[in-house]
Amino acid sequence: MTWGQWGKSLSTKAMCELIEQCAQNNITTFDHADIYGGYTTESEFGKAFLRTGIKREDIQLISKCGIQYLSENRNNKVKHYDYNKDYIIWSAEESLKHLNTEYIDLLLLHRPSPLMNPEDIAEAITILKKQGKIKSFGVSNFTPSQMELIGLRMDVDVNQIEFSLTQHSAMLNGTLDYMKTNGIKPMAWSPLGTVFKDDNEKSRRIHKQLGALLEKYNATEDQLLLAWIMKHPAGILPVVGTTNTKRLKQAIDASKIDLELEDWFLILVACQGHKVP
Repeated sequence: MTWGQWGKSLSTKAMCELIEQCAQNNITTFDHADIYGGYTTESEFGKAFLRTGIKREDIQLISKCGIQYLSENRNNKVKHYDYNKDYIIWSAEESLKHLNTEYIDLLLLHRPSPLMNPEDIAEAITILKKQGKIKSFGVSNFTPSQMELIGLRMDVDVNQIEFSLTQHSAMLNGTLDYMKTNGIKPMAWSPLGTVFKDDNEKSRRIHKQLGALLEKYNATEDQLLLAWIMKHPAGILPVVGTTNTKRLKQAIDASKIDLELEDWFLILVACQGHKVP
């Protein structure tokens, strides 16, 4: 999302270099959505990827569909969601065209709609899978009941949710429990939360506690925040948004950090401002 017009507006050359640097550091999964950059970032990435010469089978592409966004590239009167069978298929095919690929490794429904019909969605996903246009299917920002609704007609492999130290409601409201029980892989967008964005009592508590652990783990604060997420038994995969190659390397190294049990709770308590119940 941050590579194109909604972020750094990287040139084709800069995007090529970043893709290559990611691949060199074993970062091979790229998270897209049709709406990013007002429906422009996928095509910019697709053009850059072709120039890298990297084999398609050596990377994984994720995309999302369903949000009809207000954009000069769409004739929409209002932002809304569309999970009509024909629209899902059309949207996936548009992403294939823009990304210059024959298949998407994982297609997600971007956000739940009050009007989504699991039968229509299942039919679209079945067609796309049979045609080899997508390999796996999942959702994003779905509650347990919404996952169950969609899961009545097809397998849901992934749910990409907002999850971080400062937004950890998913581990308290049953969302991660449901995913663990049903074999649905969690991905976390905005995994650093608001720790580096806010300057308030909570963020100062967190920085103080993280600072006390930096030397022990030979780590940076953002690495400890990622390690805190990855400690959860649901096997959460952070979606890292940075375009800074140094921080990308640090994110990879964070996967090697195994926080001790009490340190994990010290960080949680620093966020909550009180002991656990």
